[in-house]
Amino acid sequence: MGQEFLGKGWMFPVQLDRDGEIAMSVHEKNIQESIRIILGTSPGERTMRPDFGCGMHDYVFAPNNARTAGLVRHHVEEALALWEPRIEVEEVAVSPDPSDRAVMLIEIRYRTRDTDSRFNLVYPFYLERGQAV
Repeated sequence: MGQEFLGKGWMFPVQLDRDGEIAMSVHEKNIQESIRIILGTSPGERTMRPDFGCGMHDYVFAPNNARTAGLVRHHVEEALALWEPRIEVEEVAVSPDPSDRAVMLIEIRYRTRDTDSRFNLVYPFYLERGQAV
């Protein structure tokens, strides 16, 4: 059967493959890209799906402290539980980036439900500069 149940979709960011076709991502890479899309999208940003995304973007320009970290963690856990059914989040840890106080590092430990494989993803959340990931 293989890993077809893990999914296949357009690679993000969208790009072309060697044949000039839209490049695809598959399996665990598709799940990782999906997580990044969920975290990078603010609710209300998508016209046809206004509730899609992660509410952590309400905290851009908030202080990089324990209260903000707790709120961001809550929104990340909530968004992933709602929008990525292929995974089970085991832990979300949010901490200041030691090299840049304007950045929170969101570390997500998760496992894929169908294969029980475990993964770790670190997502930088820019509090002051609005940089894209």
